[in-house]
Amino acid sequence: MNANDLRDTLLEFPSATEEQPFGPEVVVYKVMGKMYAFSAYETPLTVNLKCNPDRSLELRRQYDSVQSGYHMNKKHWNTLTLDGSFPHSLVTELIQHSYDLVVQGLSKKDQKKVKEASTKPRNQENDWHAQFLRDISE
Repeated sequence: MNANDLRDTLLEFPSATEEQPFGPEVVVYKVMGKMYAFSAYETPLTVNLKCNPDRSLELRRQYDSVQSGYHMNKKHWNTLTLDGSFPHSLVTELIQHSYDLVVQGLSKKDQKKVKEASTKPRNQENDWHAQFLRDISE
């Protein structure tokens, strides 16, 4: 998975946003103001994702490229080094898992907003920022 694929996957979820609260070096992905992922988009490409504690341990034992979350709660966060050592489908699954964990922790009111946003088609036509980033990376 390359940086563009990672970004596209992280932003495809309802109510997902990206911010740079720590400066331009780190991009944080949130749903309803709660972080579910972040990446520095450096080489090697890494992403921090929230994860069920038992699954976190299992993944760390199974893959050398999965470590405890860098600068995060080591029990609930993993840092994945996207070096091709595990399937693209697993990365996508872990991103979905992180997003779902955060949505489950939201208030019922915010969960309802996320659900409502998931039924609306995304307006790709006005997403100039995403297109700009794709254009400059080619």
